[in-house]
Amino acid sequence: MKDLKSNVVFRHLEQSKKRIVIEQGGTRSGKTYNIILWLIFGYALKNTKKTISVARKTYPALRTSAMRDFIEILRNYELYDESKHNKSSAEYILNGNLIEFISLDQPTKVRGRKRDILFVNEANELHWEDWQQLVFRTKDRIIIDYNPSDEFHWIYEKVKTRDDADFFITTYKNNPFLDDSIKAEIERLRDTDEQYWNIYGLGQVGVGKSLIFRSTLIDAIPQDAEFLSYGMDFGYTNDPTTLIGVYKRDTSLYFEELIYRTGMTNRDIAKELERLGVNRRAEIFADSAEPKSIDEIYKFGWNIKPATKGRDSINIGIDMLKRYTLYVTKASTNTIKEFRNYKWKEDKNGVVLNTPVDAFNHSIDACRYATYNKLSRPNYGKYAIR
Repeated sequence: MKDLKSNVVFRHLEQSKKRIVIEQGGTRSGKTYNIILWLIFGYALKNTKKTISVARKTYPALRTSAMRDFIEILRNYELYDESKHNKSSAEYILNGNLIEFISLDQPTKVRGRKRDILFVNEANELHWEDWQQLVFRTKDRIIIDYNPSDEFHWIYEKVKTRDDADFFITTYKNNPFLDDSIKAEIERLRDTDEQYWNIYGLGQVGVGKSLIFRSTLIDAIPQDAEFLSYGMDFGYTNDPTTLIGVYKRDTSLYFEELIYRTGMTNRDIAKELERLGVNRRAEIFADSAEPKSIDEIYKFGWNIKPATKGRDSINIGIDMLKRYTLYVTKASTNTIKEFRNYKWKEDKNGVVLNTPVDAFNHSIDACRYATYNKLSRPNYGKYAIR
């Protein structure tokens, strides 16, 4: 067999004693290739009767990345045996170990049998719930890799901070087998696209180009901020009902999450408004697609009214919010998450489109209703009832 050609990522996995190993890095740092190399030579050929899962968000992406590297490595080191390869189920038997390739669009595999080792390729593509389902069924070690293209992510907040996790950053400079022409192409990013250079060249966390809003956390609404109105978005089973208090001072807007809950009837909403001490005269602008709910809550005695909607109302509302510096109270945990994840759609070439993704927008919509329906009105500022 040929001598093993590996880089620092392989050594991280050999030396780390932690349950979770996080490999964050730029493009062409050799993260995925060396993790697969370690799964074969550092684990599978030293153990038997183990189950190793290699996972990614979608099967097509998995097939053209980690799975391709796996087969290529087996062939290069003369280990590939077609009789051990079940192509229909994307499984391979190596030294008595089962190596399976699974994706999150295969729920029976994700929620199926337990595994000993898990490798999640491009882990930042997964939702937190996806991650939890995989982790709950993993007995021993978990390895993840990704390019840090998101400024905020559950990996940074909930995985990197664990005391049983090791964190490493690698770049193209850690890959001694990379052609000079590829290195030169990556280094061109330094002069052509600072954001891409930061993420894909230096392996550092970037600001997602598709992120719609940037907001700052504060402890509480400033005393001298003027109450604007409340915004409400309706939900029930899967989507939450939300109520956001919106305040303004100069060119800044302040948001306070008051309700973010599923399973609320209109009577429940009215009771919660009373418990929160919401002034019955204070304006609440709610989703106009729910006229029956608005009418019923109004009859319970609250000054709720349908938010003005029209052609391009979502984009117009977004544009209005973006004119201001945005602040969110630290206790508004769900709203913080939405501001950090509300994004524009991208086409298959990564071009950002002028249409927001219909997700992480329940609090956002409430903020939009309250802001647009007050600040676009000519008599704004005449009355201030809180």
